[in-house]
Amino acid sequence: MVSKDKVFHSNDMEAIWQRFCGFLDLSVDEFMEIQESLLLDQIDLVSNSDLGKEIMGSTKPISLDDFRNNVPLTTYKDYEPFIGDCQEDALFDKPFYWAHTAGSSGSFKWVPYYLRNDEVLSKGTIAAFILAAAKRKGEINIRPGGKGFINFPPRPYISGWAAYHTIKRISAHVFPPIEQAEKMEFKERTQTGLKLALNLQLDAVCCMSSILVKVGETMSDETQKMNILPFLFRPLVLARFLRARIQANRENRPVLPRDLWHLKGIVAYGVDTSAYKDKIEYYWGQTPYEIYVSTEVGVMAIQAWNKKAMTLVPDSAFYEFIPEEEWFKSREDEKYKPATLLLNQIEADKRYGLVISNFYGMPLLRYIMGDLIKVVSLDDKDTGIKLPQIAFNCRGDDMISIAGFPWLNEKFVWHVLVNTGIKYTDWTLRKEWEKGTPVLHLYIELKEKQTAQEVKTLVEHHLKKGDSNFTDLENLLEIRPLKATLLSEGTFQRYYDEKVKAGYDLARLKPKHMNVSDDVIQELMRLSTE
Repeated sequence: MVSKDKVFHSNDMEAIWQRFCGFLDLSVDEFMEIQESLLLDQIDLVSNSDLGKEIMGSTKPISLDDFRNNVPLTTYKDYEPFIGDCQEDALFDKPFYWAHTAGSSGSFKWVPYYLRNDEVLSKGTIAAFILAAAKRKGEINIRPGGKGFINFPPRPYISGWAAYHTIKRISAHVFPPIEQAEKMEFKERTQTGLKLALNLQLDAVCCMSSILVKVGETMSDETQKMNILPFLFRPLVLARFLRARIQANRENRPVLPRDLWHLKGIVAYGVDTSAYKDKIEYYWGQTPYEIYVSTEVGVMAIQAWNKKAMTLVPDSAFYEFIPEEEWFKSREDEKYKPATLLLNQIEADKRYGLVISNFYGMPLLRYIMGDLIKVVSLDDKDTGIKLPQIAFNCRGDDMISIAGFPWLNEKFVWHVLVNTGIKYTDWTLRKEWEKGTPVLHLYIELKEKQTAQEVKTLVEHHLKKGDSNFTDLENLLEIRPLKATLLSEGTFQRYYDEKVKAGYDLARLKPKHMNVSDDVIQELMRLSTE
């Protein structure tokens, strides 16, 4: 059912840009017109379904105001009895496929996708690759038959579906081939894909940010002592490696991925992307491009060609915004009903909880995403974009508060750890209590020898530097909450190996970075002593 995208395969560069990136020229009023029109179509589609009636009631909303005033805000708990096991009876039609993500408890959240939703998902993905490879407006450097290294979680994760169908629509060649990649573990996909790519010129890379940094670090270490004899019978690889070594020697440094492949663009994912931006650029020669994707919607926001803040995609979902103060109240009191704003009401330099309503028949209506975004500005003077520019701030369930303040999130902690210069394998952070006092406990596996006190001192310094609230905790409340526990070498790898052996899903092979359970900490401490 998925066919080649005719516009992308044409030679009309203006038409290609308009199809995939034209929304960047919209005004706020034009954006809102598209949003309202698609929302009213959505109401018509789902109003007669059992699930639609359950959420909206027996009376169909007739306008945007009617919808916002009378349809309650929802969470996945409202939908789970109807779609939690991929049931189809309560939906308006049979889905094209089901996608899942891991819930906070480790269980899956299943979401149905229709063909039109999948087309919009692919359109947003293609737009991201076009913009990742562009240096100016209207520039198209990604063409049919392009070659890429892609390492996404496989189907039925939404990233897997996006990769699988986008590749078909743009006739791309990826390494390893996607059907083979889906049968491999994450680490094996990375190693196999890059080995295959040594035989050719890569156009683009799409991978987790931390993996891109790890590959760069490993390559810079290994190429200094690499024996070229195994490459003698692979002349293309040998020529590529020799050219790379000449370039590296000229600059008096080790061979890096940027010497082996001259990429047109890098699409990176993970909340650590902004923290690793400089390292990725150093190793791979391209500024990483960020994209905001969720299982519940698909592609929600993408950067422009300047690779700064992101612009929301108008035809992916209808957006509402909960002001930060309201969002926190609703998190602390489940009965509290927060107010929402529309895109034309939000303000610069403020944070909002995101609420979405699906289009094209997907079932989620006024659904609280659990994501906190920041409005960086109301437009982008550099690119001429007239729409609000946003940045993903954090997931609601990865936030930690000490004594009422400050609110810590994973993205902030990544920046803190990178700024310390500490070389580590992995980490996890959570709030604990010791003798009635809150403790911010960092469990970290180091690559180089340091004491727990040295780690604590460095992290504490950069926490205060990044957020003055930590200084206030110490001065006003006499609380120094940070505690560091060093895990032995190989702890996180042993955890991963045990979960693989036990048949755990991809999303549960590694501990979360924030707010892990007592059971996970006990496992890590046990593995650390082995």
